Amino acid sequence: MVIKESLVDLSTAAGMMRAQVFRPAAPGKYPGLVLFSEIFQITGPIQRSARFMAGHGYIVVVPEIFHEFEPMDTPLPYTQEGTDKGNRYKIEKELGSYDSDARAAIDYLTALPECTGRLGCIGFCIGGHLSFRCAMNPEILAAVCFYATDIHKRGLGQGMQDNSLDRANEIKGELLMIWGRQDPHVPQAGRDMIYRRLIDLGSNFTWHEFNAEHAFMRDEGYRFNPALAQICYAMSYELFYRKLHLSEPAPAARGTESRH
Repeated sequence: MVIKESLVDLSTAAGMMRAQVFRPAAPGKYPGLVLFSEIFQITGPIQRSARFMAGHGYIVVVPEIFHEFEPMDTPLPYTQEGTDKGNRYKIEKELGSYDSDARAAIDYLTALPECTGRLGCIGFCIGGHLSFRCAMNPEILAAVCFYATDIHKRGLGQGMQDNSLDRANEIKGELLMIWGRQDPHVPQAGRDMIYRRLIDLGSNFTWHEFNAEHAFMRDEGYRFNPALAQICYAMSYELFYRKLHLSEPAPAARGTESRH
């Protein structure tokens, strides 16, 4: 499917937020996705992920998650300096601003005449955490979270006391949680904490752990695992197609999950 790309500036509680939009070029109505980046903002790997999603029939909005700190259109480099900046920004930003950003992206999609109004979200690293929080909005029917950092240690936003686990009961859509067992940022104990919380809540989710390092989906750098990336994209496409294209109704009985 041929796609087209554009830029949009969205109003948030912390000012204007630049977002990149990827959508099918063919006329028609399509479901919407909010795609949340790593701490490095909208880099080449993130753009390529968005293009993959758009090419499967979605309008994909990718917000600049640190728009309060960096000029528009400024990805951070995959260097120690870029890493340090991103890690600093993620705890300097107010927790509520992350939610305001997600709300702005959702409102943009729902207002588009060419969007069906059936929405999902997906994210990587901190973006996996942001996808988890975005799923607390009732419009989100499906969410994919790749190696979501800091959920287990409540480390997002000012004060590093985020309430993501506390608010997990607000997630009504289906979750796809994907992890790397060799990821030092989310150790086994942290993954077990998140898993147990979702089980206790009776959440509708699927849980996958692979022998892989952090950022194994990023197609730059030594940690990229293309074979696993292909599998994980296929699982994401299956979830989004089932929930957003086929308009599958919610399951009658909640609390079921599969773990691999």
